[in-house]
Amino acid sequence: MTSPELEMPEAVEPEETVEPEVTVEPEETEAPPPPDPPTRGVTWQKLTFLPAFLIAVLLATWLWFEQADLDPISEDALSNGQVSKALWQQVELTVISTFFVLIIAIPLGIMLTRRAFQKASPVVMAFADMGRATPVIGLLALLVIWLGAGMKAALIGMVVYAVLPVLSNTIAGLKRNDPTLLEAARGIGMSSMEVLSRVELPLAVPLILAGVRTALVLNVGTATLATFGGGGGLGVLITTGITTQRMPVLMLGSILTVTLALLVDWLASLAELLLRPRGL
Repeated sequence: MTSPELEMPEAVEPEETVEPEVTVEPEETEAPPPPDPPTRGVTWQKLTFLPAFLIAVLLATWLWFEQADLDPISEDALSNGQVSKALWQQVELTVISTFFVLIIAIPLGIMLTRRAFQKASPVVMAFADMGRATPVIGLLALLVIWLGAGMKAALIGMVVYAVLPVLSNTIAGLKRNDPTLLEAARGIGMSSMEVLSRVELPLAVPLILAGVRTALVLNVGTATLATFGGGGGLGVLITTGITTQRMPVLMLGSILTVTLALLVDWLASLAELLLRPRGL
């Protein structure tokens, strides 16, 4: 008798369990804080470091002259208020020449960016570049031959030499303005003068001020050469020290010139930061 075959139960595969989907709600992110207003960049280091350094240099120079044994020629060159007179002439030459540079270069730069005078811009820039490329001594010599010795010849030479940075920066600053902003200003009813005074010039101020700063430093250096045209200045001390071979006189003239140039550059950098329109 045969035993019936035992049927093996079929293996039941486990059912796949479907995990319920969990929806993760995005966390509410806080709105980013508003950007800080643009800073002027005037820090206490910028306000104090360079003036403190210049005061230290002048104090060290004064102490050195107090203990220096000067011969009669050096004492004669530095006595009777000649140092203060030369320093004042240097400042006077720098201020007057920079004033004339501003009243010539900025209006001329504005005019050359107007549509009616744009074709004359390359010619004017070429003449300004020629004035800058001409050696200062040669330019002063020609002006002395033409006008005679004195401060007038020195001032004209300094103005011709320093007009290029302000002129080129004024033109570049006005040309780099976004045309869509100018068109929008005209679209809201502004006149040409209002667009120039309220939109174009404020946007061009940083570049114009950079050119003025360059012109100021150039004029301080060029004013030392005014002595060759009879204009005075600290160049009198430098040339006296060279011709008489008196190192103290030469050193004092050179130190005062460098100190004045650094001081003017520092003041111009502060003005460049403070006069820049907010938001630029």
